[in-house]
Amino acid sequence: MNRRTVASSLGLLTISLGALAAEPAAAGSQDVQVYVGEIFGDRLTQPLLWGTTPRLDDSVTFGGRYTYNFMREFGLQLSAGYTPSRATHVAGGDSNLGLTTLDLDAVWYVIPEYALFGHRFSAYAVAGAGYAWANLDHPLYGFAAARPLTDSDGYTANAGLGAKYYLHDNFFLDLDGRYRYVSRVISDYGQGLNSAETTLSLGYQF
Repeated sequence: MNRRTVASSLGLLTISLGALAAEPAAAGSQDVQVYVGEIFGDRLTQPLLWGTTPRLDDSVTFGGRYTYNFMREFGLQLSAGYTPSRATHVAGGDSNLGLTTLDLDAVWYVIPEYALFGHRFSAYAVAGAGYAWANLDHPLYGFAAARPLTDSDGYTANAGLGAKYYLHDNFFLDLDGRYRYVSRVISDYGQGLNSAETTLSLGYQF
């Protein structure tokens, strides 16, 4: 057996062992996750109110996700989250502003399965759309508004990247970063919010 044949055989053996170590997930697997993270706010209105621009404050966010992986490379994810934020830079005083989101996203596993330090690892891209509900404690007032500004609902869209690292068997940590757009959360003079959110979740695959 010549050197070229030996090298080829060793190469094929290495690839085969790597594929076995990766333990690819079967189609039809499901994930459930609970997450906590931070959302970074944006201004709420186009015009100034009493010389300031109301803003959705940066805040903690938390929620849950369910993913059905109908193929090794692709899945569909349903998520619900809540952000107990505030409307700040308001002349009449800050107001609590809770934001609830419901999203349906497509998940593409860019790296479906990989062995990293003896544990399973996968990386993915995600994108989708949904709806957002705002809950403002009290109306906002200002010269630019003909009437008090109250909360409103709107559609939301998000896109981002993430990675899963399996701690033991089917339990994993998921680090996720997404850009999020919300069409409006204020009744009048509202503008679309361009925000970002980072989350860390604990999940289980079955």
